[in-house]
Amino acid sequence: MRIATFVSGNYSIPPPKGVIFAPMLIAKAVAEGLTKKGHQVSFFAPKGSRLKIRRLKTGNLPSLNGPPRHKIFKDPDARGGENAKIANLWDQYFISLIYQEALRGKYDLIHIHPVDRALPFGLAFRKIPIVYTLHDPIYPWRSEIFKMFQSKNQYYISLSNAQRKPAPNLNWAGTVYNGTDLKFFPFSGKPKDYCLFLGRLLPTKGVKEAIMAAEKAGEKLIIAGTPNEGKYWEKEIKPHLKKNIKYVGNIPYEKTYKYYGKAKVALYPIQWEEPFGLTFIESMACGTPAIAFNRGSAKEVIKNGKTGFVVKDINEMVKAIKKIDKISRWECRKWVEKNFTIEKMVDNYEKTFFKILKSTPH
Repeated sequence: MRIATFVSGNYSIPPPKGVIFAPMLIAKAVAEGLTKKGHQVSFFAPKGSRLKIRRLKTGNLPSLNGPPRHKIFKDPDARGGENAKIANLWDQYFISLIYQEALRGKYDLIHIHPVDRALPFGLAFRKIPIVYTLHDPIYPWRSEIFKMFQSKNQYYISLSNAQRKPAPNLNWAGTVYNGTDLKFFPFSGKPKDYCLFLGRLLPTKGVKEAIMAAEKAGEKLIIAGTPNEGKYWEKEIKPHLKKNIKYVGNIPYEKTYKYYGKAKVALYPIQWEEPFGLTFIESMACGTPAIAFNRGSAKEVIKNGKTGFVVKDINEMVKAIKKIDKISRWECRKWVEKNFTIEKMVDNYEKTFFKILKSTPH
């Protein structure tokens, strides 16, 4: 297959240290995996990007957010909502380059990750299939917009079956679970006596609820992630930091395994419809069971009672913490090896793309 793909003009690939950008890591892994399988992948990304593929297309554009951050933001009128317009147009320039080459017959399929930036192009260009991987929940406004831009050559890939619920009638090509590179997440059979919250410190991720569960269970909790500023941090997290509730900062991605592997359990009291949850599988890959609220993908990614627990509230989370020793850490590792590796993800993308090409009229 000849495939063109794009994620973002905000950062070069891989993103700089300290930046958590899951769609970029997933897209990189898929592109490199498909290249290894013999497919011709053209990846459109800013200058400075590094991928193990043969065709990197930069359009001679640097990344917007660097480092260093692009000089365009020094313009006194580039502020507030104007910044969002700049980012939108920056991405759309890359997407326009893809379509210019597609018009010359260079691709069999286009794979886009920032669906919101690309839909208008897809409606206008119907010669080849365009596939969007959806990385965010489908909010009601998105469902309405997606209906507006529906066409037979545009397909959607979900990260979980639960993600589809708000828009079941979209032109779904399949569900492809995210995968993780197991060499970055070695198995650990001897945890220490603490619970872990690792991720973005946002209300949707349930940091406050993780603290409440740990305090109620009388357990130690380590918190890692950003941002460590703002109203939510000052009101809901910082006042609770003490001997048994510790904040260790933002851990570089390549060192997160040290915290996953030493934790007795990872807590995910999510407050939104999580589309997938890479941190679920990262912790389980290290042998650490996951306890999550029953939102979004939790029931699909965590094998309830075998690799952790899916619970409805803080009280149930506390009870689950108290029986976490009943979960086999090897069972957690084997579950990820079977279902959520990079290789499994790449294979499933390949199968889905072939299915799309077979069903799309030429």
